[in-house]
Amino acid sequence: MKDLEKILSELETKVKKIEEEGDLNNLRVEYLGKKGCITALSAKIGELPIEEKKTFGAELNRVKSKATELIEAKKKEIDDRILNEKLAKEDIDVTLPSTPIPTGAPNILENIIEEVEDVFMSMGYDVVDGPEIEEDHYNFELLNIPKGHPARDAQDTFYIEDETMLLRSQTSPVQARTMLAAGGDKPIRMICPGKTYRRDADDATHSHQFMQIEGLLVDKNISLSDLKGTFDVIAKKLFGEDVKTRFRPSYYQFTEPSVETDVSCFACKGEGCPICKNTGWITVSGAGMVHPNVLSNCGYDPKVWSGFAFGFGAERLAMLKYGVNDVRTFYQTDLRESKTFDRKDV
Repeated sequence: MKDLEKILSELETKVKKIEEEGDLNNLRVEYLGKKGCITALSAKIGELPIEEKKTFGAELNRVKSKATELIEAKKKEIDDRILNEKLAKEDIDVTLPSTPIPTGAPNILENIIEEVEDVFMSMGYDVVDGPEIEEDHYNFELLNIPKGHPARDAQDTFYIEDETMLLRSQTSPVQARTMLAAGGDKPIRMICPGKTYRRDADDATHSHQFMQIEGLLVDKNISLSDLKGTFDVIAKKLFGEDVKTRFRPSYYQFTEPSVETDVSCFACKGEGCPICKNTGWITVSGAGMVHPNVLSNCGYDPKVWSGFAFGFGAERLAMLKYGVNDVRTFYQTDLRESKTFDRKDV
């Protein structure tokens, strides 16, 4: 017992004199290491009479705990001193200007899509989503494009397995799914922004992946004049109140009649410029009345119900509105490019 008290007293004296962490580690080994003097006393327990073993063992554990506490307390004292000395040498002048950190910005396509969504939601449209991995049944067949139809070649689709599963080549399958879910007896107003995929070579004006914004309205007594009025609203919202619109006859498998939708050139005001190819008009989307076969395929009686559908390319809208000349700009991570399209700037 006297040895234990003597060892603990010596340790307390030595710990008070320690100034460096290395010296403290050496002291820890000297007293608590495998060959340390406190550890060595454990071997003497076996030499003691049975009635003394319990008392000596308890006292030995107390001394070990006290020694550990002394050393740990000293270590914290040394660490705190080192930290304070370091902080004193590395004072920070908080009045100095901070280092600017480059940051990104919301993608310009996101801006365009949100603009279009806001307009259509104000007119009572729902924003609907659907799977990007789609079945042939929804991507083609329900949309009046049966197997063997030449339009399937024009789409140049990414098939996944046995030409039954594919990466959707358009967002129109969401329209078909929405009509089927409605049961054929409810009006529908919906738009679907989303990614689509086609086997295009990437260049300044083409991409194998692009964003579409398609819309659908189904109700009773719907005509092309309703489509024209809707298109007028979105065109003026995107390109300005003085923009004029027009329809030109076209052809799509899922609409009849079909139209190309044009806006008067917002750059030259119709006088002719490179943007409008000197015509005074810019084509921005395709649209038309929903084909009776599509209505019937999706559970709606074409003798009772009618509707219109339309589709915008988000990249094309953005390129026209913000003067972007290369579609690949939208998918790059160059902060010098994205900074140009920060919300406060556009």
